[in-house]
This record gives sequence, structure tokens and C-alpha cells, in this order.
Amino acid sequence: MSQFVYYYNPLDPQDVSARALVLSLMSSTDASPQAIGRLINAAALFGIEASTLRVAVTRLMKDGLLESPERGVYSPGPKAQALMRRVQQWEHVADRMVDWNGDWLVALTKHLGRSDRKQLRARERALALFGYQQTEEGFWVRPANLSGDLDSHRADLTDIGAEEDIILMRAGQIAMAGPQNWAGLWSPKALSRSYAQAIKTMERSLKGLATRSMDDAARETLLIGQPVIRAINFDPLLPPELGDQDGFLRMAEKMRAYNKVGQACWRAYHASLEETAQD
Repeated sequence: MSQFVYYYNPLDPQDVSARALVLSLMSSTDASPQAIGRLINAAALFGIEASTLRVAVTRLMKDGLLESPERGVYSPGPKAQALMRRVQQWEHVADRMVDWNGDWLVALTKHLGRSDRKQLRARERALALFGYQQTEEGFWVRPANLSGDLDSHRADLTDIGAEEDIILMRAGQIAMAGPQNWAGLWSPKALSRSYAQAIKTMERSLKGLATRSMDDAARETLLIGQPVIRAINFDPLLPPELGDQDGFLRMAEKMRAYNKVGQACWRAYHASLEETAQD
């Protein structure tokens, strides 16, 4: 299975790095350019020093993942913009699925090589973000239940890291030695448990947020919400014939509600700090 297969698991505060935090805040669905002061305030919630945050920002700038439209203000850089747009589409994930007629999408990558480790990871991340799994024969497959035609799908893959020479096919009939059990590349039961866990965790959090301090509420919504968004983005979007599509859509709907509350918590947190600074 792909190294990017992801089941929901809440983050531990100690697992939040400065780099990951900045990229997470930049990929928020309501993200606008972020002032360095706000990034530093966000980092403080996770015990990240201002100097560490500044070093992470500098390195992200160097990597082309951030740019600075004005002094002390940052937004996604040229190498991150397409990926950020893809990540931000989680709220409309239901629109990406259509009924499945039994066909498969097949990506051929062996001719692309594996010597460039950075490019290899970018390619496999792009494929994983569209739910592909690698078969024993070395090609990547997923059910052909994604909206859009093959050319637009290929463009989406190359926009977020796959090479221009990647080959995509839609297969309606497959003849091969031995059984063809591509449906077994995913674990529907594990995915269904993941959806239920995510929903339960968000519901429990929503019940208790009103009693939390602004600091704790903001921290909690990121630690819970970001892994849910990641789970949505890396979900294979299996059709009902192969997986728990209803459970997945319930998780996505709950995350939309949770995201609104989380954004309100973060606005309140930043507002409180700005008011304190003005006193």
C-alpha cells in the first residue's frame, strides 16, 4: 500500500512542527496572506519558539513553498499553490465522485524511474491524493468514479507533482495471469472505523469547546481538525460497491461544521492577543 494511506488519528501537540504548522495555516479554506505575528502567535500554542518559526518560514521561502507579497506577510509560493488549491477542495469532495460502472483508472509510472527520490515522492503523493494504490505488477489503480474526463484528471495529477510523461488509462476489461483483486488494495472496514472515530472525536470536542479557554479551544480544533482534513484529502473515495461512501460523506459533512467552529475559535484567539497588545 502507498505510504500516504491515511486513517484518522488526532495529532499530539508535540508532533506539530513549525514547518507543518505554517503549511497547515496556509492551506486553510479561508486563508489569506498571513502576517508573521499571527504565525508566531499560532506557534506559541504548540510550544514553538518565535525564532524556530522564523527559521521555518525562511526555509519554506527558499524552497518556493512560501512567498512574501509584502514585508512580514506570507502566502503560498509558486511550488505550493496548486497543491494548496487541491487541499482546499476538501469541502466540496462529494462533487468529485460519480457513479461507478466497474471501470478502473490505471497510471503507468515504471518508465519514469525511481532514482530522483524527491520527484518520486512528489509523484506518489499526487497519486495518493487521488486515491491510487500500487499493484504487485507496479502500476497504480483506482476505481474510475471520479468526475471529469481523463485529460483533465491527468492535468490535475501533473499540477500537484506527477511528471508530464505519466500515462493514464481507463480500463473496462482486464485480462491477466492470476486473479485480479484490485478491490483488495483498500481496507473498507478500516476506513469505515476511521470515519466513525473522526465523527465521534469531533462531536465530543464540539460539546466541550464552550468550556475551554480561547487558547485551548484554538489548539484543540487544529489538533483534531487538521487530521480529519488530511483523511478526507487522502481518502480513496471508494464507490458504495467497494466501501463505506455514506460514512465518508458523514465525516466530511461533520468536518464542515467543525471547521466553522474552529475558524471562530482561531479568530477569537487572535483577537484576544491583538486587544492585549493594544492595552
